Amino acid sequence: MALKVELRPHERIIVGNCVITNTDQRARLLIDGDNVPILRERDILTPETADTPAKLVYLAVQLMYISPDPQTQHGTYFNLVRDIVTAVPSAWPIIEAINNNILNGDLYRALKDARKLIAYEEKLRSQFEATHPKAEAAKDDVSSAA
Repeated sequence: MALKVELRPHERIIVGNCVITNTDQRARLLIDGDNVPILRERDILTPETADTPAKLVYLAVQLMYISPDPQTQHGTYFNLVRDIVTAVPSAWPIIEAINNNILNGDLYRALKDARKLIAYEEKLRSQFEATHPKAEAAKDDVSSAA
C-alpha cells in the first residue's frame, strides 16, 4: 500500500537516503516501497536543533532510522540513554519502549517513542521552572551577561 504525503511549498522530505525539496506549489506524492525510511521536515532534527539530552536521543534514533547500518549509532545512543536514566530515573519506561523498538528493528516506532521522551523532558523542565523561578532568572542573567 502506498504512503500518501502532501508537501507544502518548499517543504523537504527524506525518502531513503535522498532529500526531496518541493517547489513553490503544494504537491501530493504516493510513495511505494518496503522498509524505506521516510521523514518529513517537521520530524527531522539536526545537530544544531538537538539542544537537550532527549533531543540528542531522538537525533541518534533518527540517524539509525535513515542509515543503511543502524548499529553505527548504537554506542552513541546507549551512552546518551545511560546519562538520562542516571539523571532522571523516572524516564526509564519511555527509554525501555525506545530500546525495545530498536532491538526489534522498528526504528520508526522508536522515533515516535523518542518524541514522547522529548515531551516528558519538556514537562519536567516546565515543572522545575514553575517551582524554581529564581533558577530561571539566574539562567537569564547568565545568558545576558555572555
